[in-house]
Amino acid sequence: MSNTHDPDGVRLQKVLARAGVASRRAAEDLIAQGRVQVDGETVREQGRRIDPDTAVVHVDGARITLRDDQVYLALNKPFGLHSTMSDDLGRPCIGDLLADRVEIMNTAQRLFHVGRLDAETEGLLLLTNDGELGHRLMHPSYEVPKTYLAEIEGKIARDLGRRLRDGIELEDGIARVDSFKLVDAVPGRATVQLVLHEGRKHIVRRMLDEVGHPVQRLVRTHVGTVALGNQRPGKLRPLDRVEVGSLYKAVGL
Repeated sequence: MSNTHDPDGVRLQKVLARAGVASRRAAEDLIAQGRVQVDGETVREQGRRIDPDTAVVHVDGARITLRDDQVYLALNKPFGLHSTMSDDLGRPCIGDLLADRVEIMNTAQRLFHVGRLDAETEGLLLLTNDGELGHRLMHPSYEVPKTYLAEIEGKIARDLGRRLRDGIELEDGIARVDSFKLVDAVPGRATVQLVLHEGRKHIVRRMLDEVGHPVQRLVRTHVGTVALGNQRPGKLRPLDRVEVGSLYKAVGL
């Protein structure tokens, strides 16, 4: 047996079944087909035992969450809510939403928000107690894209998308979007979609202000491939294993 085998551990197919990947019989097929990796090594034999608390397991290249105490949540942050767990001034904050979720607070020690949205910005905010994943998602070097819908004032010039992709000079340096799309337009107002991996404060609002289009409403709809969807404002939901796996993949874990 290789170094990934832990004689006191749990059988790999049982770990995969418990993680919701597949039934135990189907997990055995995944192992036999060479689709499962443990700590970077492809495992094909059925007798492998691992420690779920320390092993890193990938199925078809996507990392699988094994620890029961790790929590991954998506919040649709409402307008006016501050991206903090507590607020010294008594303003409404994320911690207020979690206060009544005893089942989360009992299992999610040191839960924190991944990045932040300003109080006036709505939409997708991730919460986790997985420090390594959270740190990488916030670090600009991993360039995880975030998607926003912005309602803006003014008539949209044909070259607006090009200008935003080429870069806008701000007081703290040039800022660029990865992509831009006009979603809807009526006289004097439009809805646009912007994708960018920058994380500077108020970056979307500042860019659009600079090009003459003040933001009236701003909603973050995606972090990587994790989507807000039809989730209602103020509601929390657990990420599924595919979503968690996509976040791990985005940051090279």
